[in-house]
Amino acid sequence: MRPFTNLIVINIALKKLTRVAVHSEIHKDIIERSKRGDARAQYELYNRYAKAMLNTCYRMMNNRETAEDMLQESFSEAFRRLDSYRYESTFGAWLKKIVVNRCINEMKRKKAELQFVEDLAPFGGQTVEQEESQRPPDVQSVKRAMEKLPDGSRMIFSLYLLEGYDHREIAQILNVSESNSKSQYMRAKRKIKEILEGGKNENG
Repeated sequence: MRPFTNLIVINIALKKLTRVAVHSEIHKDIIERSKRGDARAQYELYNRYAKAMLNTCYRMMNNRETAEDMLQESFSEAFRRLDSYRYESTFGAWLKKIVVNRCINEMKRKKAELQFVEDLAPFGGQTVEQEESQRPPDVQSVKRAMEKLPDGSRMIFSLYLLEGYDHREIAQILNVSESNSKSQYMRAKRKIKEILEGGKNENG
């Protein structure tokens, strides 16, 4: 009985492996067609992974709207980078890495944005009227002030504050030293503060 039982077990295992192999081939076909720009294949790939990746985004961002934005941006990046997928890991693992990195960069960007606005907040000692007139600027005001920066400073400031890159990454992207990136950022920060303070004086 035992040899017969073992044969059944082996047959069941082979059937399972066959199903997995067929599924992998179908999956690979969708990915390859997506690489060639097949919109229908890309849509199918999106449908297969969107729900799981949205859950990942939501767990990280804790906000439904932001999570949905991160999902769309992650898939856009994934489709741009599909040619770099070499089947060395599952497609889900490869995609999740993109999703997680996108969420991390967004959190870094928001943290830097918040920190910058807080840095511009007035220190104690003002009257209520002064506090009203010297509230920290909103993000849109900062972005408008950025337009007045020199090109180099504006690019570094934007990459650090709005795109979520750190100075090591910026140095690699722009082919400058890390210390140069930091000093350019600090100069841009001071200049924006001057622009914003000048605008308040003009309004006052």
